[in-house]
Amino acid sequence: ITTIMFNFIGAALMGYLLVDVLSKPGSMQPETRTFEAGGQLPLLQSLLPGNFFGASQVNLALIIAILCSIGVWILIWRTRLGYEIRSFGANPTAAVYAGISPVRIIIITMLISGGLSGMMALNEIMGAQNRLILEFVGGYGFVGIAVALMGRAHPVGIVLAAILFGMLYQGGAELAFEKPTISRDMIVVIQGLVILFAGALEYMFRPSLVRLFARPSPVSG
Repeated sequence: ITTIMFNFIGAALMGYLLVDVLSKPGSMQPETRTFEAGGQLPLLQSLLPGNFFGASQVNLALIIAILCSIGVWILIWRTRLGYEIRSFGANPTAAVYAGISPVRIIIITMLISGGLSGMMALNEIMGAQNRLILEFVGGYGFVGIAVALMGRAHPVGIVLAAILFGMLYQGGAELAFEKPTISRDMIVVIQGLVILFAGALEYMFRPSLVRLFARPSPVSG
């Protein structure tokens, strides 16, 4: 609850900075001036040979996101700290008994999570908007929770779930533009159904799959 309340403090601080400190001269909008070219993420089309991306606006943030995913996978599954994090998440009591400090793990994981959440702003601020605007997040934090849920909290699964949600978002925006009868709320409903069915499938089919692939116990005697 305490960390959730910090969201309102951060939003209020952002509003103050954009209105009274960082506002664009002569503008009534709560936003900064457009970043210089050196403060903008370059498009991948300008970095890679060929014409693979065409007129797409995909930028360097895609490569950074992939590198972050690989780094998290290495941290969780190939380091001692990652083992401690997984142990504490699976059984806090056993982790404390084994000598793992819960305060240390909580602080470290919160710092890492906050840093990764901040990396999300790279694409939105330095890649798409090229300026800092108020409420640029657009509820991405809650979408991230849904993506992590669908990805089973595994870096590879989260990447796949993020691609699926990206397709739903972009496809929904294009569909709403071409079909005025389809509202943005319908896209949100579809996303919710995807999450519900993805969570329900685990409990519907997992017992059958476990029985199917379970090794038969050796017969004694």
